Amino acid sequence: MKMKRYGILYLIADRRQGDRKILEALDAGVDIVQLREKERNSAEYLEDAVWLGREAGKRGILFLVNDRLDIALASGADGVHLGQDDLPVRQARQIAERCGLKNFIVGATARTREQAVRALKDGADYLGSGAWYSTETKPGAALITDATYREILASADIANVAIGGLTPENCGRPLELGADGLAVSAGILSAPRVKESVLQFKKKLSEYWPLPENSRIECKRKAGM
Repeated sequence: MKMKRYGILYLIADRRQGDRKILEALDAGVDIVQLREKERNSAEYLEDAVWLGREAGKRGILFLVNDRLDIALASGADGVHLGQDDLPVRQARQIAERCGLKNFIVGATARTREQAVRALKDGADYLGSGAWYSTETKPGAALITDATYREILASADIANVAIGGLTPENCGRPLELGADGLAVSAGILSAPRVKESVLQFKKKLSEYWPLPENSRIECKRKAGM
């Protein structure tokens, strides 16, 4: 499966949030699901990755693993997302290619222009940038400014998903600046009605990226207009 370039709804899931809710979100039509678990040992993480990868595959949804390249490779994931303190993008790409995975997706966190430029140079397929709003999972995370986000978008012409405390009500801000997608956890899985939340996010994305995937010639980032 190939990653979309625009209009991406990216779910970040932890099985402690409940398998039923995760499956409901997958059924509602997210584009990507990432497994992010911080308090599981390697065996448990792998077990959860195999489960979620299988469920995502049934629905034609890309499956990524957060931080752990080893878990991503062992579980047969479509890719990995790497933070600034994780294995460097270049090395992750090299290892995946040595395993014969030419289309393996490597995403990277970029909170500054410099981080975005380095990730692009090292072969990242997409960037995640934030935090936009405070979250329970990362309460101390520094919030990104509009100016910094514009710099990131201008310096790396690959897909960029905004992340951090996003809801259907507040996600318009990064989209107006040119975000290609939205990475959401609690905004979907902690919502009173999971399916409705997914549909609200998809509706919001469609307001900014209404073109079909194959109609990209005239589509330009709003950040550069």
